[in-house]
Amino acid sequence: MGFKLGTNRGNYMSNGEIKSKLRFHRESGDPDASVPGTPVIRVPLEEGVMGEANMDGSIYINDQIPPGSELERRTLKHEMIHAKDMRISPNKLSYADDHIIYDGQVFARQQINGKDMIEFEGQWVEAGAMTFPWEEDANSI
Repeated sequence: MGFKLGTNRGNYMSNGEIKSKLRFHRESGDPDASVPGTPVIRVPLEEGVMGEANMDGSIYINDQIPPGSELERRTLKHEMIHAKDMRISPNKLSYADDHIIYDGQVFARQQINGKDMIEFEGQWVEAGAMTFPWEEDANSI
């Protein structure tokens, strides 16, 4: 049996609006945030945590973020950078309970006094701190 590629359907016009084959958020018909190929799931997250990119390719977004808001858009962009980095290679960005790998460098990770801590530049820093190189890259958007 042969394999057929679909037709190339770049941008097109509908009801006076330019649309594309890859649609996001409201254009996709999904009332929740959506990113093609990446499940976006609204869940209760710890206070101060806006979103999480997961090793399975999904993104959690804090259920307290208003749908369609600027905060939702910024959070999705930030987490998509993490998701992209994880898809590129396990040496670009990956994590487990006891470590994080970023650009081939391994950072130890453990629970200290009930907090998720990462060893960075000789000190234990709480996970989510914007001083980590993977967070700085994701914030450069």
